[in-house]
Amino acid sequence: MGFRTESDSIGEVKVPDECLYGASTQRAVENFHISNRRFDRRFIQALGLIKWAAALVNQDLGKLDAKLAKAIAAKALEVADGKHDAHFVLDIYQTGSGTSTNMNVNEVIANLTKLSVHPNNHVNMGQASNDVIPTAIHVGAALSVAKGLIPALKKLEGALSAKAQEFTGVIKVGRTHLQDATPVTLGQEFSGFASQILHGIQRLGQALEGLQELAIGGTAVGTGINTHPKFAAKVCELLFQ
Repeated sequence: MGFRTESDSIGEVKVPDECLYGASTQRAVENFHISNRRFDRRFIQALGLIKWAAALVNQDLGKLDAKLAKAIAAKALEVADGKHDAHFVLDIYQTGSGTSTNMNVNEVIANLTKLSVHPNNHVNMGQASNDVIPTAIHVGAALSVAKGLIPALKKLEGALSAKAQEFTGVIKVGRTHLQDATPVTLGQEFSGFASQILHGIQRLGQALEGLQELAIGGTAVGTGINTHPKFAAKVCELLFQ
């Protein structure tokens, strides 16, 4: 295995040649070897989407050169699609704000562009770990609910409703207080199960509205310092289009 020398504000560090990340990520690899637990696919997908949206918005606002912005956006989508998951190697337990993971994705995208893209000055423009990481949590959760949980629940509700129709003529004894009570059809019982699932889907829809409130644009301490005043709204619009 060969190594290359990468440098950051602290100094130089050796990074394996085959790795797309840089000095900040390598320091975290060495300092936070705790649980061997990694961030899941949805979280990495969310980080890629955030960097994609940020690059396009910064270009639109005249903050980032179009050539660099398009390159960052294209590679960020590759990250979102899972094409470079092997290079997201950090332990889920790390420095408090998730700075190492934010820099991990910045460095991977910067190196993928094969241009003079700086992971912090360009990929991370208008952002900080303090707003990127909580935004990724919200976006990842929203994706999991909208793309995974709700479709699965709709399928279950459909199956239960079908059984409710199928069992319309099947009569059984209804029970209350652990005793036989009055007749009920098995179809009525299954319609109750289906209704519970349907109400759960409706509550998830309400929860998704809350997840669309994002921290992005708040930067380091929530004030939005060093970020264009229109940056946050435009990034949110792209992420939830």
